Amino acid sequence: MRPSGRNLSDMRPISIETGIMRHAEGSCLISCGDTRVLCSASIEEKAPPFLKGSGQGWVTAEYGMLPRATNSRNRREAAAGKQSGRTQEIQRLIGRALRAGVDRRALGERQIVIDCDVIQADGGTRCASITGGWVALRLAVNKLLKAGIITTDPIMDHVAAVSCGIYAGQPILDLDYAEDSEAGTDGNFIMTGAGRLIEVQMSAEGATFSRPEMNQLLDLAEAGIAELVRAQNEAVECAS
Repeated sequence: MRPSGRNLSDMRPISIETGIMRHAEGSCLISCGDTRVLCSASIEEKAPPFLKGSGQGWVTAEYGMLPRATNSRNRREAAAGKQSGRTQEIQRLIGRALRAGVDRRALGERQIVIDCDVIQADGGTRCASITGGWVALRLAVNKLLKAGIITTDPIMDHVAAVSCGIYAGQPILDLDYAEDSEAGTDGNFIMTGAGRLIEVQMSAEGATFSRPEMNQLLDLAEAGIAELVRAQNEAVECAS
């Protein structure tokens, strides 16, 4: 039995509320169980210097966690004067995951920055950031299309992410913190709406895993991604 009482293949309750931030071109608050992440998209009408004259745009991300997002207070990274390695790794992951679903030439020479701020953490914050970040990106791009600034939709497909792992010897979907901290194997799966893989991060935390077990986790991830894509669609439709 999972600590939450969920079945092995059950996701946590998902909600995505859009229009959270007045000034951002796209924003949402995504909740995956008790994990909550505020995501916003900001459009900058110039591309990074390394893309100048290329005709291509860029999507990047920044990630942060509020001091009391966890059980004990974490010091603000700004007060420490530098980002942790974990923060840098996560925001790079979010950026490259979202770029995989974007035609950067259709975006034109502009940049969209996705900010993901964790206000409450209970496992899966990077996955929630990617899933919610896509919604914020979709809403920002919709504004560009509606204004006629771009004429071709640069978003090629949905991008969403979910965690899977082996807990108490069983493959499970969408780990919360209690499961994540005890899982023998932990993995993050990033996929498109069409089911194509963007990135897989898997590691043996306490026990090695077999190829059949990895396939079981992938099957669970595919089902979870499909549920997340439905939630993304509902959120975007409600915002229209």
